[in-house]
Amino acid sequence: MKRQINKHLRRGFAGVPWWIALIAIAGCGKSSEPAAPVQSSAVLFEGGRLITGSGASIENAAFLVENGRFVTVGAAGEVPLPAGAQRVDLSGKTVIPAIIDAHTHLSTTRDELIVDLERRAYYGIGAALSLGSDDASTPLEIREEVLPNAARYRSAGLGITAPEPGRREVHWVTTEEAARQAVRTEADRKVEIVKIWVDDRDGKFQKLSPALYRAVIDEAHQRGLKVAAHIFALDDAKELLRAGIDIFAHGVRDRDIDEEFVSLIKARPNVVLIPNLPNRGVATDVSWLASSVSAEELGKLQESAKDDPKAQAAFGIQARNLARLAREGVTIALGTDGNTPWAPHVELEDTVVAGLSPADALVAATRNSAAVVGLSDTGTIEAGKRADFVVLEANPLEDIKNTRRISSVYLSGDQVSRTEKPAAAAKRES
Repeated sequence: MKRQINKHLRRGFAGVPWWIALIAIAGCGKSSEPAAPVQSSAVLFEGGRLITGSGASIENAAFLVENGRFVTVGAAGEVPLPAGAQRVDLSGKTVIPAIIDAHTHLSTTRDELIVDLERRAYYGIGAALSLGSDDASTPLEIREEVLPNAARYRSAGLGITAPEPGRREVHWVTTEEAARQAVRTEADRKVEIVKIWVDDRDGKFQKLSPALYRAVIDEAHQRGLKVAAHIFALDDAKELLRAGIDIFAHGVRDRDIDEEFVSLIKARPNVVLIPNLPNRGVATDVSWLASSVSAEELGKLQESAKDDPKAQAAFGIQARNLARLAREGVTIALGTDGNTPWAPHVELEDTVVAGLSPADALVAATRNSAAVVGLSDTGTIEAGKRADFVVLEANPLEDIKNTRRISSVYLSGDQVSRTEKPAAAAKRES
């Protein structure tokens, strides 16, 4: 090989003065300057427990993040460290996917909405779906913006119901054509989901009739949109299943579900339940919020966290219904209904109290909720997905309340700043 190279060199320098040829040949040797170190934007996180969001977990895991995505996920020692990459030691910690809240009611002005999304990121929420209260003035364009230190935003636009004078006005419809037009209006806004309310509000209003919600569902499905229903009564839930509903934005709340309902929902395996469990009505320690809310707000929260037999009874109905449907294999997602940024952590605990395992509750809050919201690039920790994850100080599989013990939050591979307390929470809506 050396002889061939020399022959090529001699041929290349034919007719060139010997001293110029020597200088050129000398230049082909090694540079006297040291090679610049290889730089990489990749970061290897290793040593922690990894809960993937798909029901699996890896002890002593490693995952590589680059350009905002998970590149490789596996056991520590099996994921190589690229030259120039950083290494982050997560020994003793647990990693979960960022939580997705599939039922919220966010602010409708730009500045307030951005604050809502920043508050959620602080608590490890990677995305939130505002379900039906976003009027024509709401800046839906934020869905396409990349906001630092903020959760992603998705919207169902403005929901549809029968007239409810005195309540927040949405699309109030009384004819099938008006119902279809409401769907067309929201479809033109490119909403993720269509929302309907089927509830007489304790007998105060005429609820959306089967003829009208069937028109909504049909029109939405023609446009490739799923429909989520706010419900209260078992009878309405049955009729909605017969009409083709896709998502229950609440569980049945008036009584325990029966065999007919179970049969109807099992015949529709793609239907998703977002239980939105109510206050359990038991005295609760809220001191875990002390580092993120004002002392005044913490005092109010602690004062309201007391025993309430009526609330306990209401929770019992919905908890039994949730547990039954989970056993039957119905897909469960997570939603909180209001505009309280830490509420998903409370909902996770309530879901486990109702009977789900911590592992199943986490799948509901990550993979399943991401699917409801229409985000196929997040919800699980696997190669190719966005690097949206939360580093915890303790294992939520042992105690689901450990999701509150947040060490750090990463969205699209960037660490979220958590140096300041988030703004005060808004009131819960329905």
